[in-house]
Amino acid sequence: MAAVAAQGRWGARRLRLLLSTLKPGSHVPLAEPVAAFSSSVTSAKVAVNGVHLHCLRTGGGEHAVLLLPGMLGSGETDFGPQIENLNKKLFTVVAWDPRGYGHSRPPDRDFPVEFFERDAKDAVDLMKMLKFKKVSLLGWSDGGITALIAAARYPSYINKMVIWGANAYVTDQDEEIYQGIRDVSKWSERTRKPLEALYGFDYFARTCEKWVDGIKQFKHLPDGNICRHLLPLVRCPTLIVHGEKDPLVPSFHADFIHKHVKGSRLHLMPEGKHNLHLRFADEFNKLAEDFLQWRCPRGHGTCES
Repeated sequence: MAAVAAQGRWGARRLRLLLSTLKPGSHVPLAEPVAAFSSSVTSAKVAVNGVHLHCLRTGGGEHAVLLLPGMLGSGETDFGPQIENLNKKLFTVVAWDPRGYGHSRPPDRDFPVEFFERDAKDAVDLMKMLKFKKVSLLGWSDGGITALIAAARYPSYINKMVIWGANAYVTDQDEEIYQGIRDVSKWSERTRKPLEALYGFDYFARTCEKWVDGIKQFKHLPDGNICRHLLPLVRCPTLIVHGEKDPLVPSFHADFIHKHVKGSRLHLMPEGKHNLHLRFADEFNKLAEDFLQWRCPRGHGTCES
């Protein structure tokens, strides 16, 4: 769903400038804390679970943060303001392309019913391959679902989590929304352009249709379940951000996740839409940084506060 959000001022031109010095396929140094921080962005492909996953990396802070993109998204297209502006002294930021997306091709993207579980395992195993001992997650849209599953499945490895535009189940209303985005030729030009440039129109259009069919699978499971059964297993401090003008994810999804993830916080952005981290990048980045630096009074785990 992230792909249908316009890039706004963080469009393709700015991202190309930001990433113009990258050398695709170059080696990313292992995750050892360093005194000096790096403002550069490095690129690598890492062998994980039988595929080569592409990632971008910047910063030299001790706190590792993984950015998880949405449907059809990549680190490059989805997280320009975060790659550029999250505090590089405090954080080491990694933005990955899930298998079949971005530069993590081949293989082509497919959508078996366990594709979110597969992405969660890939994400965690990627960060372990990069030698990070623990990681926080910033997950948008489909990436937020992946983050929830990763936090539930690998509780000892996930430090903190910020998610936005995510849902734990699929309703009739959601299915109607998904059908509305199936035909990418009807998307606005500003929305299509970065993805057409990344994929070419045919792969872009075909994969979007496959995604719609893939996400509809959950509608036929009991309660439309994607990961609602896993929410009580999340133990890390969790911030749920929701744009009150999000046309793609109704607010009841954020409320449900907040209710079922113990100790989670819910932050509403009255003017926020689905891509609130792009449209309101400064506000979102500060919100995320403050939460990632917040210390639970009990020292670990979830906290009511």
